[in-house]
Amino acid sequence: MRLTCFATNTLGRPIAELELRHRLRARAEDRIRAARATGLRNLPLHRTAQNRIWLEIVQIALDLLAWMPMLALTGKARLWEPRRLRLRLFTGAGQFVTTGRRRILRLARYWPWTGHITTALDRLTQLPDSG
Repeated sequence: MRLTCFATNTLGRPIAELELRHRLRARAEDRIRAARATGLRNLPLHRTAQNRIWLEIVQIALDLLAWMPMLALTGKARLWEPRRLRLRLFTGAGQFVTTGRRRILRLARYWPWTGHITTALDRLTQLPDSG
């Protein structure tokens, strides 16, 4: 059994509404933490236009990090933070091979997270096409 407590000075609202407001705020703070871990902590370039491009790239990465767990990952992998995703999924050794007019991604057998990667790719291929 898990008990959660929070204090507020808001009057006249039902507890369920207050809890929902609290959880939404926590989700926003999680997204901010993920943004900082993804490259928003520092603006690495010198000019404003260059940093604007950097921010666009960070935003694309954040969108991918928000959608990928929902669409591709299962189990505890859905809760992984960006640093753990980079370590386990994005740095796995792989090789593209073209054979018989098909492109095949070969992943390292020894990598402990190869099963997560292949499961995620299978789930993504099963999504319906929008076109």
